[in-house]
Amino acid sequence: MSQQPATVRPTATYRLQLRPEFPFAAASAAVPYLASLGVSHLHLSPVLEAVPGSSHGYDVVDHTRVRAELGGEEGLRALARTARAHGLGLVLDIVPNHMAVPAPLNLNRPLWEVLREGPGSPYARWFDIDWEVNGGQLLLPVLGEPLDPATVRVADGLLCAGEHRFPLRAGTEGLAPPALLAAQWYRPAHWREARTGLNYRRFFTISELIGVRVEDPEVFAATHAKLLELVADGVAEGLRIDHVDGLADPAGYLRRLRAAAGPGVWIVVEKILARGERLPDDWPVAGTTGYDALRQMDGVLTCGAGAAELAARYRRATGLPDWPATAAAATREVLTGDLAAELAALERRAGPGLEAAVRELLVACPVYRTYPGRADLPGLVDPPQSAAAPEAVKSVRELLLSDPGFAARFAQTSAALRAKSLEDRAFYRYAPLLSATEVGGDPGSPAVDPEEFHAYCTHLERDWPGTGTVLSTHDTKRSADVRARIAVLSQRPELMPLLAGAPDPQQAWVAFQSALGLGEVPERTERLAAALLKAAKEAALHTSWTEPDPAYEATLAGHLPGPGALPDVSGPAGDGILAMTALHLTMPGVPEVYQGGEEEYRALVDPDNRRPASFPGPPQTGTGAAKRALTTTLLRLRRERPELFTGYAPLSAEGPAAEHCLAYTRSPDLLVAVTRLPHLLGVAGGWRGTLLPLPPGTWTPALTPGGGPLSGVVPLRDLLSAGPVTVLLRGAP
Repeated sequence: MSQQPATVRPTATYRLQLRPEFPFAAASAAVPYLASLGVSHLHLSPVLEAVPGSSHGYDVVDHTRVRAELGGEEGLRALARTARAHGLGLVLDIVPNHMAVPAPLNLNRPLWEVLREGPGSPYARWFDIDWEVNGGQLLLPVLGEPLDPATVRVADGLLCAGEHRFPLRAGTEGLAPPALLAAQWYRPAHWREARTGLNYRRFFTISELIGVRVEDPEVFAATHAKLLELVADGVAEGLRIDHVDGLADPAGYLRRLRAAAGPGVWIVVEKILARGERLPDDWPVAGTTGYDALRQMDGVLTCGAGAAELAARYRRATGLPDWPATAAAATREVLTGDLAAELAALERRAGPGLEAAVRELLVACPVYRTYPGRADLPGLVDPPQSAAAPEAVKSVRELLLSDPGFAARFAQTSAALRAKSLEDRAFYRYAPLLSATEVGGDPGSPAVDPEEFHAYCTHLERDWPGTGTVLSTHDTKRSADVRARIAVLSQRPELMPLLAGAPDPQQAWVAFQSALGLGEVPERTERLAAALLKAAKEAALHTSWTEPDPAYEATLAGHLPGPGALPDVSGPAGDGILAMTALHLTMPGVPEVYQGGEEEYRALVDPDNRRPASFPGPPQTGTGAAKRALTTTLLRLRRERPELFTGYAPLSAEGPAAEHCLAYTRSPDLLVAVTRLPHLLGVAGGWRGTLLPLPPGTWTPALTPGGGPLSGVVPLRDLLSAGPVTVLLRGAP
């Protein structure tokens, strides 16, 4: 069991995507509305100085200043005061793993100084740079075309290459162009050279984001001083840690952060847990940001048999392999292609004769990363003996235990490999049921039975009661409501056309399900076209970001189904949306509502899911209005009576349709029951006398005032007659 610090735990958070078009002042204007929903905290996307015009803020250039484009520090402090006046606190999203390699480069002063002064710069300790390769020069893959040395010149004390400006190493101003370039601590290069020649750690495969060594106490202090000042001043009451798996020593970083921030700050980490993997119980945090909960909620409302049928139909239509083979192929491609520079660096560290073992251990690792200093190397399994010599594998495992530097870089590379090969490649290739290809998901086995869901919730309540839970985020490939529409196919696989005769059956499959999930929304065609293009480039079967095929890309829109070709899934999808909402807002953990998600919210992968929101949104009817009412009722109940949302005990229905009811209690006085797989329930003849024994006492409905009272054994036909969700409170209304 984790040793949790005594934190001020939010009852629920609301995520806001800040950007120049939606600055702190706009967030302040939305505060009265957001407070009326019932959340306790606003969760802000990164607030420190970023690349000008950035729509997300994860490309930090200056840790000492709050972003001017958002309103600067005074704007943030004014937002905090407004929020506090309405009973709300702030949670800040912080980015310890990386900074931007911006244009112009001098926006990132620490990096600029390293370029000018090399490994002797006081800022050289900030970045993971291998000065022993590339002739002692830092490769800068920032040019749009190969550099012609003859075009390089010096102007205003800077080295100029095309539109780019670089600092000059002292004493090199008068050199001729070839010698001038050779004398610098860096080498400007075409962006394609990054794949094999990069010698700095980056975020995943994004060379525009350079890794930061926050494991160094001085670097930690410099990059966290402003954030910790905001915490100390009460501006922020919580912190979300972006990409904790990218850090050399996550546990050490979190201990340092906890000590600096104090025990009262709510801290959660963006950490992708594989199925069955547990968060290290010695991390001094409240839990994760909630992708593990997302998979449980999606899975328990997915039909396993229908998902398996879709997978078989998909393989017949496309000729593509099953999930394990798809994932394995993508992993090897990314490791030896996109991450070739990172792999080469690891192989150099390991030494001669161990290259194959390093590669195969990375491929075989079933979780995102291992952790330096852990003697058991949790999650690391041996590859098949035919893949690498057992002696070499043993040597690399021993190196992981004895060399902290190698172990850290191995773990960081493993995390990047999992993210890029699974989430950003295999998930786009394997499309039997797109609702299952979500961050933290398990597309090969997407369904979760009620027993697994109950076991997960019991674990959360016991070990991580303050963890975050989410359904939609700025990183989800499809919002929860889009996934709910697609997930109907697991109940009705016959609705999915085979599409074997399409020019590209794989993309036709993706297009059909994407269109089904999005439904009729504003700018539908443009949004679908953008999502299909991204899907094709990420899948990298016929085109990619680095090797585009314009002719193939021009055919993608032709895969979209025509008018009248989509089935109507609004009934079971609406039930699924409401059931998922109820689970999210009542299960253990701290739920987060993504901007606009209090109503029916349909969004595809970024940038579609990061579009500016309006508060409140346009009035909705049907499922949207029902979701808004359900969300508001439960959020307000969480805020006003937090004691109700403690404890967890599964309840079992009795009768022929018992598997279609998911029920549990929180505390002795709150009961939740939702309908699972409503279409299949209807096909089977409805509830047919299925009963739910209520715990002792008298129960009244929380969602329909005036109903009840209820006690004893209740027919589910009556309990869920008004919709797929019921929430009961023990005692008098």
